[in-house]
Amino acid sequence: MRAASRAGIVARVTRPSTFLLIHGAWHGAWCWHRLVPLLEASGARVIAPDLPSMGADATPPESVTLDSWARFVAGLAGQEPGCRVVGHSRAGAIISRAAELAPRSFGRLVYLSAYLLPAGDSVAAEARRDTGSLIAANMIASRSGVTCALRPEILREAFYADCTDEDFALAAAQLSPEPLKPLATPLRISDEAFGSVPRHYIETTRDRAVSLEAQRRMQAALPCVTTSTLDAGHSSFLSQPEALARILISI
Repeated sequence: MRAASRAGIVARVTRPSTFLLIHGAWHGAWCWHRLVPLLEASGARVIAPDLPSMGADATPPESVTLDSWARFVAGLAGQEPGCRVVGHSRAGAIISRAAELAPRSFGRLVYLSAYLLPAGDSVAAEARRDTGSLIAANMIASRSGVTCALRPEILREAFYADCTDEDFALAAAQLSPEPLKPLATPLRISDEAFGSVPRHYIETTRDRAVSLEAQRRMQAALPCVTTSTLDAGHSSFLSQPEALARILISI
């Protein structure tokens, strides 16, 4: 993979800051490889883990739940109090639940073209409502019923429409089966815990995984402190890492 360019990143964090980057469905920590050095160049510390059973992590997918992922994220945040946690796509539900479990560990929640769900909703239910998305109609469950994949023919348009051919090929080759259980689990959050952590949204206008209409509907239901807009597809960390870094540093 090519090293990320640092051109155009002029802002620096005014005090030591930690970004905790949580990847979306089918992805792993590898997806942040262009963004991480840009944030580090601003003076920030960056933690970008593989979620259990994703990327290079060997955890059996049948053992994964929304709560186990949330506890994993909350545990990392507990080691970096006040961190800015960035959740991409499906990870929006994970960071919401993690903030419910340990609200004092998080400085800000940042939803990057992510599922910002109210209590009782699930990623699967919102994905089915999103008529502008290519995801729900193109999921293929494994024979075991534990994980799912996406039809290969829609990957480019859904995730990487504005990425280079090289980035698309590299990303598509690294996708992992996605555990189904967390997608279908209703989210348990409260105003007292989750609601006490400031939240910010970064919307992507050309998104075919989580449509702009869905992103704005979710923001209307759970208003955020700030909303930033990128004229990008779903994987802005690959197609527009410099612009994304500038927004994250400014939040």
